[in-house]
Amino acid sequence: MYQPIKRLSQLFFFSLLTTLLITSCSSSKNDFSKKDVKRSQKLIGLDFDKKYIDTLYPYLQRNKEGFDSLRKYTLDYDVVPAVRFDPLPMNFTPKPQSGFPEWEIPNNIDVPENKADLAFYSIPQLASLIKNKKISSLELTQFFIERLKKYNDILQCTITITEEMALEQAKTMDAELANGKYRGILHGIPYGVKDLMAVEGYKTTWGAAPYRDQQIDMTATVVQKLQDAGGILVAKLVSGSLARGDVWFDGKTKNPWDTTQGASGSSAGSGSATSAGLVPYSLGTETLGSILSPSTRNGITGLRPTYGRVSRHGVMSLSWSMDKVGPMTRSAEDCAIVYSVITGKDPKDGMTTDLPDGFEPNKDYKSLKVAYLKNDIEKDSSLSKENLDNAVKKFEDMGISLHAVELPKDVPYNSFDIILRAEAGAFFDDMVRAEEVDKMVEQHQRSRANSLRQARFIPAVEYIQANRQRQVLIEKMQAVMKDYDVLISPSSGNRLSIITNLTGHPAISIPTGLDKKKHPTSITLISNLYDEASILLLAKAFQDQTDFDEMHPEGYTD
Repeated sequence: MYQPIKRLSQLFFFSLLTTLLITSCSSSKNDFSKKDVKRSQKLIGLDFDKKYIDTLYPYLQRNKEGFDSLRKYTLDYDVVPAVRFDPLPMNFTPKPQSGFPEWEIPNNIDVPENKADLAFYSIPQLASLIKNKKISSLELTQFFIERLKKYNDILQCTITITEEMALEQAKTMDAELANGKYRGILHGIPYGVKDLMAVEGYKTTWGAAPYRDQQIDMTATVVQKLQDAGGILVAKLVSGSLARGDVWFDGKTKNPWDTTQGASGSSAGSGSATSAGLVPYSLGTETLGSILSPSTRNGITGLRPTYGRVSRHGVMSLSWSMDKVGPMTRSAEDCAIVYSVITGKDPKDGMTTDLPDGFEPNKDYKSLKVAYLKNDIEKDSSLSKENLDNAVKKFEDMGISLHAVELPKDVPYNSFDIILRAEAGAFFDDMVRAEEVDKMVEQHQRSRANSLRQARFIPAVEYIQANRQRQVLIEKMQAVMKDYDVLISPSSGNRLSIITNLTGHPAISIPTGLDKKKHPTSITLISNLYDEASILLLAKAFQDQTDFDEMHPEGYTD
């Protein structure tokens, strides 16, 4: 009984927050007529008789008074709904996990003759240089700060370089190492975060003009965890405006493989900067493709964890029931290392879980049961088709038996965007009502600004119905995944992104080469809820036997 009651509580809460369509069609700011009520029915597919409108009109007036009274009480951005989305299907038992290993740090790594090649060293390689004192954290931090300054005019990927804080942190890490204190594999290694994540003392702009000078008096949990592990924050990287696309208030973030092309979004800066070697790794966020898509576009490896695995405290919300935070790196092993630090229960984020977690890098990947979307792969007509087919063949050559499955059918996919838009509309309600949304750079039909305005016209009942259908989708996806550890899919061209972001499943995007236009391509691996270990294992095995993750764009090793 617990899970259905939990979902009904969620639906009830948002039915209270989401204003009825008819209250948005008022003839003035303070009043609406019976004619307004009648006209509003056309959008929601109803046609009440006049006598019923006469009856309900006074009730709607009282509703409006209630809505108006709600708006007299301000809400801080870190206030989350008093309910929780739970992605678990009925009678689902998460797969046991082994915990994380003691990460191996090689001892035979040297500083390259061309120091610029350091930009593309893996985390274990950089850790080796730091731990064995072949380079100091201060030197490495200065190296990456200079790269950020040198290439940012080209890529437009960085909003704030946190230079002063980074240099102080680097000096501290060097002093600790000199005194025999080593915090672990991330000790003294720089990184960047998407500028949706608050860092005390620095601006957190969310990529949007109305917030370009915003400072939030807190540090996001994920940033604090990386700092505690010895990481050195060097940059707050571009988020597309309010987590949409690659356009922000000062420009458009570029793909380092082709600077005539955007970096995709909304973790645009994280994708571009990591790909170009301006940071060794970064953090991004995803609600509907914002880690996987820029990872594909920029030719890196991006992990979107299970919903609730990683804290979102101090991170801008777009959709409370869909947002996730994850690492964007150049390899699956690097993803696993960063993920091992940021994952876990956070008392400041009630949607996080304490379910067992882990990764076994030396486990036999051939023990995994792997399915693939055979029809989607065969029907793929994109420029990445050849690389997609070659990647599937590579998995088979690795000794993996692939079993054909299909995504859930008979599901109203077009309705699910209602959930994201309604929740985003609630979070940014004050901005819309204050007309600050008019200051955003993009104002076209598919812009975030337009999406937030139209969110006011989503009836509460339709939001609830979409969430009921979401429960159906969760069970249907479980029926597809229940017999397998990993599902292989094209990275685009099907509904996998919307499905798995709604169901909360973890996913990883791994590069598969370049297409005929010399643009990166990728393939996506999905695993069961709370089983990041399986996709990380298979992704690492694939990368151990290929060199696609070692590719990097030309022109960034000068």
